[in-house]
Formats: sequence, structure tokens, C-alpha cells
Amino acid sequence: MAIVKEFREFAMRGNVVDLAVGVIIGAAFKSIVDSVVNDLIMPVVGIAFKADFSNLYIPLSDKVTKGLALADAKKLGPVFAWGNFVTVVLNFVILAFIVFLLVKGINSLKKKEEETPAAPPAPTKEEVLLTEIRDLLAKKA
Repeated sequence: MAIVKEFREFAMRGNVVDLAVGVIIGAAFKSIVDSVVNDLIMPVVGIAFKADFSNLYIPLSDKVTKGLALADAKKLGPVFAWGNFVTVVLNFVILAFIVFLLVKGINSLKKKEEETPAAPPAPTKEEVLLTEIRDLLAKKA
């Protein structure tokens, strides 16, 4: 029973819950970025280079002929799928850039919060009483 209690305390800590939320949001964010890259950016890059990167490969077997889709070529034998690798690298670069922009935006918001001067704290009861005593002594002198 003690181990169940320890596990519950561990699982309910703020850091573990925050991590779980981050992983879930990260997975959803990945699918969005994959869609942006595969559906929006890679077709434009493919037009610019007159190629569809995802289907570019070098056959490593005599059974594989050029001109097949990558999935079909992989069924026939080994291929050096360099186009797919280029696509994955571009996905990473775009994702890293988007994360950089997000972090930069969050940091600029934090700087604005830090730049705003906080209102001075209200004096404590002791400080108010000491100030009154000081003022009374100053009037008598």
C-alpha cells in the first residue's frame, strides 16, 4: 500500500503533470508542423527543384527500377531514400525555427512584464507606527 501512495504522490506532482501536458501538446504540434511541411512547403520546394523529394531514391538492387514510388520500390528491394531524408531534415529545421519563434515571443512577453515596475509594497503596520512616532518626535524637537 505504501508504494501505491508514493506513486500517487509522484504522479500528482506539478512537474509530472506539466510534462504529460507538454508531451501531449508536442505530439499535436508535431502533426500540425508535419502537415505544414508536407502539404504546404514541400510542394513549393518540389516545384522549385522540379522534383518530389519524398520519392527520390537510389536503387540498391537490380530488382528495383527507377520511376517507381518510394513505397513500391521498397517492396522490391533496398533503396537509398535520400529524398525522404531531405524531407525529414527540412521538417526538423522548420520545426526548430517555429519553436525558436515561440520561445522568442514568450521571452519578449516576460521582458515586458519585468520592465513594468511593480507598485511599491504598502508599508506594514509597524512601519506606519514607527513613521508616526518619528513625525511626533520631530514636531516636539
